Amino acid sequence: MTEDRKMLEPMATVVSVVLRILLALAMTGLVVSVAHGSWGGFSVCIADESSSSSAAPGSFAAESGAQVDSIPRYCAEAPDTHLRVLDALSSLPSSLLLISGLYLLHRFLRGAAREGVYTARTASRLRLVGWWLLVGSLVVESAEASARAALLAALAKDVDFSAGTVLSMWNFPYLAALTGLGVLTFARITRQGVSMREDLEGLV
Repeated sequence: MTEDRKMLEPMATVVSVVLRILLALAMTGLVVSVAHGSWGGFSVCIADESSSSSAAPGSFAAESGAQVDSIPRYCAEAPDTHLRVLDALSSLPSSLLLISGLYLLHRFLRGAAREGVYTARTASRLRLVGWWLLVGSLVVESAEASARAALLAALAKDVDFSAGTVLSMWNFPYLAALTGLGVLTFARITRQGVSMREDLEGLV
């Protein structure tokens, strides 16, 4: 399996190091937040990028021929638990998707180095990474958009929580979705290579 391990470098090492760093940062941030009680000590803000005004703040001066637009940003100075949860849900799922995706990729690379690149298990693990990125990115973006829409509806009088508000907050995760489709394609290629290798071994 030495050649397989060489093929997987430096990707295997980079993914392993980055995953450990992100887990350490996440745990450190959690411990610091609990120790200092910062969970209740920050304001919650949301910008309504679907609406703007040509009334520019006086502190922002535009060059000749340019115009400054104002986008409303709503902040709760003393947010309750409900607002804090919505604020966390508007960004936390992306971090969880990143860490879990790196874990699955690390598991795939470690298994491929141990068992070989062209095995059915390796192809199965790679397919799992692809589906996780594709479906996970869509689910995460939908969850975060819903949380942002609910937060905006809670802070702005003229905004209601509706499908239109959610759609205005929703952005298609092009990079993650296309990457997931690419990984699924390579998983299929790998699985085909496994079948061809088994056929050749059967002939020999």
